Amino acid sequence: MEAEANPEQADHLFSLPVDADQKATEFRLFSIAPPHMLAFHLAWLSLFSNFFSTFSIPPLLAVIRDDLNLTDTDTGRAGTAAFLGSIFSRIAMGPICDLVGPRIAIATVSLITAPVILSTSLISSPHSFIALRFLTGFSLANFVANQFWMSCMFSGCVVGLANGFSAGWANMGSGVTQLVMPLIYTLIMSFNVPSFTAWRLAFIVPAVFQAVTALLVLAFGQDVPSGSYRSSKKVNIGSKSEDKESLCNVFCHGAKNYRAWILALTYGFCFGVEMTTDNIIAQYFYDRFDVNIQVAGIIAGSFGLANFFSRPSGGLVSDRMGRRFGMRGRLWGLWVTQTVAGLLCLLLGRVNSLWGSILVMCAFSVFVQAAAGLTFGVVPFVSKRSLGVVSGITGSGGTVGAVITQLLLFSGPKFSKQTGISLMGIMMIVCTLPVSLIYFPQWGGMFCGPSYGSDDRLNGPETDETNHYRLLK
Repeated sequence: MEAEANPEQADHLFSLPVDADQKATEFRLFSIAPPHMLAFHLAWLSLFSNFFSTFSIPPLLAVIRDDLNLTDTDTGRAGTAAFLGSIFSRIAMGPICDLVGPRIAIATVSLITAPVILSTSLISSPHSFIALRFLTGFSLANFVANQFWMSCMFSGCVVGLANGFSAGWANMGSGVTQLVMPLIYTLIMSFNVPSFTAWRLAFIVPAVFQAVTALLVLAFGQDVPSGSYRSSKKVNIGSKSEDKESLCNVFCHGAKNYRAWILALTYGFCFGVEMTTDNIIAQYFYDRFDVNIQVAGIIAGSFGLANFFSRPSGGLVSDRMGRRFGMRGRLWGLWVTQTVAGLLCLLLGRVNSLWGSILVMCAFSVFVQAAAGLTFGVVPFVSKRSLGVVSGITGSGGTVGAVITQLLLFSGPKFSKQTGISLMGIMMIVCTLPVSLIYFPQWGGMFCGPSYGSDDRLNGPETDETNHYRLLK
């Protein structure tokens, strides 16, 4: 069936109501109705397994560090390497999705990186440890494919909600692995397996989990509502005029938009800080408060598990602020939330008690993850024509921010971890200030209204974006 089919006829073919492009206009979280909601659950579960695998090393780092004789510099460089791999792969993932569709892209990346996770059991030197962490970071490219898939399946009125839940639930993998990997390690040791063997065997679990979810995506997933991505016409995520433009023009249009780069900076110091915290938080509690590895994993796991509700709530707050105050509400919501997150991060490094640190960390996790959702509450309005490019720039900004914070603050003995955490909070506060510079002529900014009246908006610049905003409202 063509994308231009009558939506009333298309309604009879799907469990959810759809628009003229057969994209769902409702989001039913606990439904698995194919193809829309089934794609949602396959997308978040697959990305969940990628986060689980990528962050399966930090909760066992205290044991690995002793076995491989790793220095603080080695562990810091390894963390940086994991994020560098993510940057390169995320940049490439957008064109790959355009070429083969999200389903094949997700499954391919997962199946290629699963053996890398498995080979963790074979490493024997600091250099091989760093190289392996670089390669494991490639699996996080599936974030781009995840968001691309949701845009193929859900209409503009609910795609933000679908994106928020899909990314938020997937990010929980970084928290669940903090809980599960120490338990797996302890379980293996209960069979009288030596420690240096037990931690190696533990990595069979994330590798198999990632491979299984990839096969589920291949077996049960569907790229677009009408069927195969290759057999369908090019999916229109933006306006239909995009088909007439060259890829180069679309890319340049997005890359020249200063708002995209400000949002990339903002995302770098919310999601980027979140990834850095996932990387160091278990070791931080283990070293500073002298808790055992299981307790450190439980504490660190609670940080990532907050994504169950915090990132989706950020998207909901952005939508509600947008309905009530327009673009000004979305921008103020983002700035306030991320600034509060920065203050909590600053405080986290200053608290000297175990329970005080846990409470501050939990509050910090809610705000920093909500800020990520609020950032992507603004992204769809930057450019309708180059939405994919803007999303890619912003998403890559998250991993760049993680590299910067990991490299500057946690890659050697220059700063203690508590000092590094406090400095990271200051960086968050400073790097959130440029949000005040974002201005849309048709909607205004944080301090200024639109530059032309409502009667002129349909005739003003970026008319497509104006209409797009009204659609998503």
